[in-house]
Amino acid sequence: MLCSRKMFNFFVRKDVRKILKRKDSDAGERGKALEDLRASLYNELRTSEGAKRQQQRVCGPTVALSFNFLVAVGIILMNKLVLGKVGFNYPIFLTFIHYALSWFLMAILNAFSLLPASPPSKSTPFSSLLALGTVMSVSTGLANVSLKYNSVGFYQMAKIAVTPTIVLAEFVFFGKRVSCQKVLALAIVCVGVAVATVTDLQFHFFGACVALAWIIPSAVNKILWSNLQQQENWTALALMWKTTPITLFFLVTLMPWLDPPGFLSFNWSFSNTTAIILSAVFGFLLQWSGALALGATSATTHVVLGQFKTCVILLGGFILFGSNPGSTSLCGAIIALAGMSVYTYLNLANPKHLSNKSSPIKAPFSLAKSKLSKENGTRDESCGAESV
Repeated sequence: MLCSRKMFNFFVRKDVRKILKRKDSDAGERGKALEDLRASLYNELRTSEGAKRQQQRVCGPTVALSFNFLVAVGIILMNKLVLGKVGFNYPIFLTFIHYALSWFLMAILNAFSLLPASPPSKSTPFSSLLALGTVMSVSTGLANVSLKYNSVGFYQMAKIAVTPTIVLAEFVFFGKRVSCQKVLALAIVCVGVAVATVTDLQFHFFGACVALAWIIPSAVNKILWSNLQQQENWTALALMWKTTPITLFFLVTLMPWLDPPGFLSFNWSFSNTTAIILSAVFGFLLQWSGALALGATSATTHVVLGQFKTCVILLGGFILFGSNPGSTSLCGAIIALAGMSVYTYLNLANPKHLSNKSSPIKAPFSLAKSKLSKENGTRDESCGAESV
């Protein structure tokens, strides 16, 4: 009894009460700090501007390009495995499975409120999203058809024509100029890739026609992805969420024209199904990493990265599919790497290029501010005229 009374008197003392109050206040401040942090993270994802800043902070150009490089090498070899050794001869339906799985994964993220917010519908017309979804379905579908009928080397050879197509299209439609040094570097890259892939040009006539038809949609697809992210507050996942249903619809319309009948009679064994699902997972990662890379850099830089993948893809084709790269291919790869090094050096040495990369994101805000200042200026002038 005496002990309990002493304990009560100890806790009643003023200095002890001050310590307990201080601990309670510290705990309250920590809880408030955690709530503020949670609210700030929630606001970052709930607004398109905050989600865009978060993407730029976490995934810069180096991370995005490295991520896209690893995934792109994996999916080309994986798709070649599925279309070749597995015998799944339905490239458009395979693309449909890729985008269906992508939409399913993004729907899960959306259900848990982890999908970044999209910009207001007024900022981006639906026609732009429709064009991107349509071009994306055509570009990805034709790429898989080209891989089915042609060798990996011929597929990379067709990608060479995408580079001048992008440069020409950006100059015609957006007035974007490329310096002579960069044009020379890009020409060296194209020549090197052409020499590197000249020994692996196994193609089918129909596959060659598909590869030629794939060039323009591929270039337009990259340009649209890059411009929508850099000129608007679109993040990669938000833009994928909006355009994937459109892509799925157009892929369904392409199936009767480019796929042979009878995909339901395919041998859906455990190993074959596992390979197709892994290919679909790579497809989602490729779409996401490609969108991140295009948002962080430019369409031309993304194509140069694709040419850099050629060396790794040729090596993978030699190991997995029996391709035999000789000394000519090695010399071409060295030439291509030299051109890529020069192009990268020119980009890093030009500070204006880096400032132009960040300016399109701020362009809508500066444009709105300029319009607002003009309106305020005209109102002030009219008020001044009335007062006079």
